[in-house]
Amino acid sequence: MYHGILVINKPVGMTSHDVVFKLRKILRTKRIGHTGTLDPNVAGVLVCCIGQATKLVEDLMDGQKGYRGEITLGFSTETEDADGAPVERKRLEDPVSDAEIDAAMATFLGEIVQIPPYYSAVKVAGKRLYEYARAGQQVERPRRIARIDRFERLGASEFDPQEGLQRWSFDVQCGKGTYVRTLAVDLGAKLGYPSHMSHLVRYLTGGYSLSQAHSLEEVAQAADQGRVGQILVPLDQAINFCPHYHLQDSEWPMVKNGQVVPGTAFSQTIQQATACFYQGKVQAIYGPHPSKPGMVKPLKMFTYEEESR
Repeated sequence: MYHGILVINKPVGMTSHDVVFKLRKILRTKRIGHTGTLDPNVAGVLVCCIGQATKLVEDLMDGQKGYRGEITLGFSTETEDADGAPVERKRLEDPVSDAEIDAAMATFLGEIVQIPPYYSAVKVAGKRLYEYARAGQQVERPRRIARIDRFERLGASEFDPQEGLQRWSFDVQCGKGTYVRTLAVDLGAKLGYPSHMSHLVRYLTGGYSLSQAHSLEEVAQAADQGRVGQILVPLDQAINFCPHYHLQDSEWPMVKNGQVVPGTAFSQTIQQATACFYQGKVQAIYGPHPSKPGMVKPLKMFTYEEESR
């Protein structure tokens, strides 16, 4: 069995679940998960965890996301992207200056409050928001905090006087849980016009970029040729979010048995989440005990009954 990460370049038209389903068939294993959903109409980086790496999904979800896309000013849609039916229109008789656009975009930097779009998977009273939307039901949507680290225009905006629309490309880097569609809509509102996100590609997530990504066809070919290991990010390299510590022989038994021990029980005191290696493999992630000061416990344990091919 494989243990590691595959960085996939998800094509437009596929759900994130579709990608996982296909990978399960290609790699002949059910133990696969991804670190953050991409909408079907969004292409780009989808990080898929294989085997023991599925235990890292939550850790990798916390990493910064990077997107490039396009915003269209002049009409909004029910889904906040190009797939939805138009909801509100307001012609632009004159273009908004690029300086005004830049100034408005700058106001979104830092922590912001977002209201998730109706066509999203956020749950309210046990139902997904998109279920309410499809049933034509209104419900109060929960406010969420999002973090925007970068939000910039790329190149000059384009004004279409015949259609009364204005478009520009953008780059955004943000924390997890950010709705870029909603960011586009809120920016339009700040400029005084309905708007929507007309295109989007994710180029970065959890430290993995589009340049590292492979198509499903490339993965299938690698599997046929017995070289998946060449495109797989190994488990030890995937743990890039905490320090590494190599256990001494005398320390291995307590880690192997998942014991709760003082942080000073190791030759290098453990005070934060730390990946513990033995005989060249990561065996556990140890970290502070939540209720016992000075003690550490296994946060994650890794087992290798089936060796990677």
